[in-house]
Amino acid sequence: MTRPPYQPPTAAELQVVSDQLGRTARGVVGIAARCVCGNPTVVATAPRLADGTPFPTFYYLTHPAATAAMSTLEAEQVMPELALRIEEDPEIAAAYLAAHRAFLADRAQYGEVPEIDGISSGGMPTRVKCLHALAGHALAAGPGVNPIGDAALERAGWSPDRCACADPGAALRTSEAG
Repeated sequence: MTRPPYQPPTAAELQVVSDQLGRTARGVVGIAARCVCGNPTVVATAPRLADGTPFPTFYYLTHPAATAAMSTLEAEQVMPELALRIEEDPEIAAAYLAAHRAFLADRAQYGEVPEIDGISSGGMPTRVKCLHALAGHALAAGPGVNPIGDAALERAGWSPDRCACADPGAALRTSEAG
């Protein structure tokens, strides 16, 4: 199932993402997943940034608590365990390949970039390389699409169903000026 196109982000959403990242957000084409308070958790990013750089990670995890949870799992060496699931279970391997294809289809709606043709993110479809990217895809696509991203989220000490935002709901506020 194809997810985009996304609505262009608002100024408030871009400000929250920039605050989350600690730098100006680049290439954001939409908000792909949100915290229960409405703040962005995952952004959809253009496959080619404004400066011309190819950017394969279409679904980019931005929420600080989510990124910290994925970093913790990576530090705890969870990636090799999840990679074994792909090697040992043909159904998981098939689902992971389907997730890779769904990811590529989602990104293709925002342009084809020859330098990253066929490349998704997170190691899909055969490796587990980055839990941040896989969790971002799982959050954007919804449960049951990316089995490795889903497994990482199940193991994480974070959930999009419990707000851990610095400024809950900031992305939904409109400017008082104007």
